[in-house]
Amino acid sequence: MVFGKRYDYEDETFRELLELVRSVTFQLGAGQMISVFPILRFIPIVNRAGIKAWEDVYKVQNLLFEEISRHREHLDRENPRDFLDFCLLELERQEKVDGLTEENVMYMAQNLFFAGTDTSTNALRWSLLYMTLNPDIQDKVQRELDAVVGNSLPTLSHRSQLPYVNACLLEVMRIRTLLPVAIPHATTQEVKVQGYDIPKGTQVLLNLYSLHMDPAYWPDPDRFDPERFLDADGNVISKTESFLPFSAGRRVCFGEQLGRMELSLHLQDARGRSSTKH
Repeated sequence: MVFGKRYDYEDETFRELLELVRSVTFQLGAGQMISVFPILRFIPIVNRAGIKAWEDVYKVQNLLFEEISRHREHLDRENPRDFLDFCLLELERQEKVDGLTEENVMYMAQNLFFAGTDTSTNALRWSLLYMTLNPDIQDKVQRELDAVVGNSLPTLSHRSQLPYVNACLLEVMRIRTLLPVAIPHATTQEVKVQGYDIPKGTQVLLNLYSLHMDPAYWPDPDRFDPERFLDADGNVISKTESFLPFSAGRRVCFGEQLGRMELSLHLQDARGRSSTKH
């Protein structure tokens, strides 16, 4: 979607990007303490994870800038091929997108790579594990998919007809929050939150794990229960208090809709590839 081509699994560029993304994801997790206590970045060894993460981020950015340059060389203005082509066309029409720069395009492409690689994969892995650990829930998922999808190929149009499957995906995202602490943000002006004065420029970390495991909103939070996301009529509860798997506000994950569609399709397809059951 970003580069306009599908990479072979053995492609050197693809493998390099994948390894860099995984490395950065791991290093960010290992270096979360520095996000909470920034002064630790000056302490040797403790800051090793943060330094390694930045080194790998720069490598990814260089690869993306190289790809942007290749796209510019072969840009067909009448037939844009992918995300980068459309962005380059917008760059040529500066008056329509105020403030858009090549650097912005690189960061958007970077976000799509980082946010769309291990996140969806890990969510699917957790969903398969919870299906294995809960055969009764797996049977309900199987029956719903058999009734709606049958032997046909899964499509996005099926999603609205699969409330229990969607409830399972939502419960996976709740009980196994992919980003326990959200990406750091900062206040752009002084603000008061529940009586606390937060100065301008203060780093803000949203504890998503705490939100998703709060017993005040989620009774017995360690229990996998898709019914939490279904109303009395069996319909999916789309808006639930204390549930922000993609964060919220103006800086919400801009790949949220794509991620939800991917997870839904992949889980449907996994059912189709294992029709022998269990």
